[in-house]
Amino acid sequence: MKTRSLLMLATTLTIAGQVQAADLTISCGAVGAELTLCKEGVARWEAQSGHSVEVVSTPNSATERLSLYQQILNARSGDIDVFQIDVVWPGMLAPHLIDLNEYLPKGTTDDFFEAIVDNNTVDGRLVAMPWFTDAGVLYYRKDLLDKYGLAVPTTWEQLTEAARTVQAGERQAGHKDFWGFVFQGRAYEGLTVDALEWIASYPDGGTIVDDAGDITIDNPQAAKALTLAASWIGDISPQGVLNYTEEESRGVFQSGNALFMRNWPYAWDLVQSEQSDIRDKVGVVALPAGGADGHSAAVLGGWNLAVSRYSEHPQMAADLVAFLTSPAEQKRRAIEGAYNPTLPALYKDKEVLAAVPFFGTLYTTFTSAIPRPSAVTGDKYPRVSNAFFNTVHEVLSGKVDAAQGLASLQSELERIKRRRW
Repeated sequence: MKTRSLLMLATTLTIAGQVQAADLTISCGAVGAELTLCKEGVARWEAQSGHSVEVVSTPNSATERLSLYQQILNARSGDIDVFQIDVVWPGMLAPHLIDLNEYLPKGTTDDFFEAIVDNNTVDGRLVAMPWFTDAGVLYYRKDLLDKYGLAVPTTWEQLTEAARTVQAGERQAGHKDFWGFVFQGRAYEGLTVDALEWIASYPDGGTIVDDAGDITIDNPQAAKALTLAASWIGDISPQGVLNYTEEESRGVFQSGNALFMRNWPYAWDLVQSEQSDIRDKVGVVALPAGGADGHSAAVLGGWNLAVSRYSEHPQMAADLVAFLTSPAEQKRRAIEGAYNPTLPALYKDKEVLAAVPFFGTLYTTFTSAIPRPSAVTGDKYPRVSNAFFNTVHEVLSGKVDAAQGLASLQSELERIKRRRW
């Protein structure tokens, strides 16, 4: 098994045309333990099948990853056989992907979450197999909330006050680099997710674009949510959070320098590792609500495996996808890396729950997460998301207030939509 980066492959494609290495090539994410777990799964399949696979690592930013994928697929390159694709990409990448129904046994998807299978089925074609699902959760330091006599916050307002209290106390005690809250604030897809969770947690906060295709983002509750988030910068969140993705946030939290962190479940295995400074000091709960009348809102994430229609070995690639998404592999990834299975039965598995207890307590959070508006906006979703996260980033940076920013965003989205999505 060989390994190289997707950026290197894309550059090679641009400069020198196609380069074929092993029997198959798979692109795998490198956030947290993703790449290690992918390599281990691939190695098992290589030993079982006798085939060789090259693993290509991808950028942590989903926005950068999509751009590279589109570059490779638009060139009709067969350099990558199996793509790890975001839950919001099946619709836009479908023309470049094979129908897995034609290569996998009938009933292959029967035991998976039906909603994810439906999400991955485009015009009756199964263009990706569910690999792991995701929903945003709140990590907190149990020891520090106990030290200051504070309860786990259930609203963003409570989180803000608790963060200020503990941050002030820790700094007074000599911990000068301590912060109250870290999250994903860089202008990329991750900020779309975080900000949508803030907005959707308020009553009538909206979801950028609703299921009917109406643009809902310019409303007082959304402005209230973003105004609160902007107040965190330089107060309970470092200025640097404006350039944080998942891993920068985890780095600050895991080194003991933050009270709260918004992240995906994958961070659990890492903050609980023997190398972690905060091992056994962390709790995980659902994200806070927007005010007393609000509700917790986690955005649906997750990744799937798809086979390129330009692959020279589609059946072999489909077999690799079936192996990596099998119950045994998903159980291994859940136990060793806290990656959420896409098979409901594994959420009742004793060994999985022993390794990741909140898979049981937050099951409803994972199964009721709100989707980004990718289905209703179709091919225009990347432009919608880019416009949204750029506006939010400007609000967080103090370049524009929330109400003005959302009014401008509404106009921009109407231009993108024109008569219809």
